[in-house]
This record gives sequence, structure tokens and C-alpha cells, in this order.
Amino acid sequence: MAKKTATGKTLNIVIVGQAGRLQYEAILFAASLRRFSTSFKGRLFVAVPQAGPAWGHDPSIRQSDVLTVLEELGAEILPFESCVFGQSYQYGNKIEALLAMPEGEPFVFFDTDTLVLSDITSVPFDFNRPTASLRREGTWPTIELYGPGYSAIWKSLYDRFGLDFETSLEPAWPDEFWRRYLYFNAGFFFYKCPRAFGTRFVTYARSVRDNPPPELVCQSLNPWLDQVVLPLVIHGLGGGRDTLPDGMLDGSVTCHYRLLPLLYAREDDAVVEALEEVAAPNKIKKVLKAYEPMKRMIYQKRGHKVRALFDRDNLPRKEQAIRNRIKSEGFWMR
Repeated sequence: MAKKTATGKTLNIVIVGQAGRLQYEAILFAASLRRFSTSFKGRLFVAVPQAGPAWGHDPSIRQSDVLTVLEELGAEILPFESCVFGQSYQYGNKIEALLAMPEGEPFVFFDTDTLVLSDITSVPFDFNRPTASLRREGTWPTIELYGPGYSAIWKSLYDRFGLDFETSLEPAWPDEFWRRYLYFNAGFFFYKCPRAFGTRFVTYARSVRDNPPPELVCQSLNPWLDQVVLPLVIHGLGGGRDTLPDGMLDGSVTCHYRLLPLLYAREDDAVVEALEEVAAPNKIKKVLKAYEPMKRMIYQKRGHKVRALFDRDNLPRKEQAIRNRIKSEGFWMR
């Protein structure tokens, strides 16, 4: 039986894995979960998109050594079909994967580029009140000089799905400031049933993609569609901001590092140490070294050259500035 969380409920975890970078990140996630969350006895699903009309190539994990390591780390491969998104919008994998998950069982989705740092079962998830990551910048919408503002844009989306816009607002922030509006990074989210969450997510995302409200005429939805729709899903299911204590997910329990150069540039020493510890065993090293960015960043220590470029106590405010500095030194890899 799965280990119960701090809320007394069993827990499934799902990440997305596919050919390329994500299959190697899936190994790091699984290894960190097993190393630093030994109390977790639940199911870890690696959801894998399958070849089909939505893909111009086979996106599935086909390397036997990758599959073997994932199996040894206790991961279950969960195949799913891409019926709505696929190659044209690969962030949609996280949406459609939910429909293949066990119905009626609480779940947490994590982006694959995440490390587990301590006991995941200590997190007091309220599976009736979903939320997502607040480690984000005001990346969407982009306000044009003569276009609609934040309120008009976001209200058009809430109105589309019959949701109460006013109750989604954070009154501590002023009107037309991005933090006033419900906006998440989609690096993690959770709910009491993946299929209920996923069905709503697919419905909303397809509607906005195929027929965006007129207020979105100046807005890009690629790559932002999942993060545009996620607040609507969470609000509609009775969730919102701060249904978790601060500092656990995207903090002491997990780290969404995004890309290895960014991890080395800005994360705490404990995150770097955790990464290098879980990547060290020979059976894992042998597989990860086949992926050039991990070979160079982790095993050939290029990550520490990146790390020496930055003062973690005085980082640039914008992520793009960090990226630009790494690129200017010739150390960027993804």
C-alpha cells in the first residue's frame, strides 16, 4: 500500500518522459525521489507520449538502458496518446497525460526538470484545493500600448468558462499589476483526481487555442497556453494561491531547476550537492553521460564554471539576464 502523506491520503506522482532531454531528467527525478524521500512508497509514473498522427516522429522512450534504470528506480512507464496537442505543442503532454492516470486517486504532477530534496510525504497537500507553483515571473500577458490591459484579458478568459473573476484577484496588489491576477508556473500542480483535472484542462486549453477571446488578439499562446489555462482550472476546482505552506515545494522539498545551467547558476549549494549525489552511482552515470549537456555540466564540471560566474546572494532579477551571461561565456547547454 502507498505511504500516506501528511494529510493521511495516498499519493501518486507523475512526470512526463520522452525521447531526448526529458528521459534523462526523468532518471534524475526518480533517483532523487528514491534517495531523499525514502518514506514515499507510492507510485511514480513516467508518462510517455506514443507515436501517432499528432507527431512527426516517435516521441516515446526507446532506449533500453534508460528504461532499465527507470524500472530499477521504481518508476512505472505510463503510455498515453496525444489526441489534442502532440508535436505542435509539447507542453500539452502534461495535460493529456493526466487522462491516463488512475481515476479518483490523488496525484501531484511535477515537471521532469525537478529534483526532490527531502520527504515528499511531509507536504500537507489539500487535494480538494489545488494549487500550482508560485515561482514565476510576469511572463503573460504582454500588455500592448493600445491593447486591453490585464483585467480585460484575464476577465475574458474567466467569462468564457463561467468562472467568477473577482474572487480570483489578490487585492493586496494594485489594479493592472500582474501579481493581482491568478498566475502560476506549471512546474507542479495537484488535485484529488487526475482525470477530472485533466478533462477540464484539455477542454479549456483546446477552447482557448482554437477560439481565443478577442482580448487575446495581441497575445502569444505558444509556449504560454498551459500557464494561461492552469489558473482557470485551479480556480474552477476550488483552489487558488497559497493552499500549501511557503517554502516546501520549490523550496526545501523540491527544486524546479528548469535547465542545468540555471541550476548551477542560481540554486543553493544543497541542490547542487543533491544533483551530484544522485547522478554519481555508476549505473546512472553510464546512462546520463550519453546526454551531452549532462556529461559536460555534471561529470566534466562545466556546471561549476557556470556557478563561479554568479553571486547567489545578488543574482540578476530577470532569468533572461542569467541566461545571457552564461551564453556570453560559452557555457549554455540545454
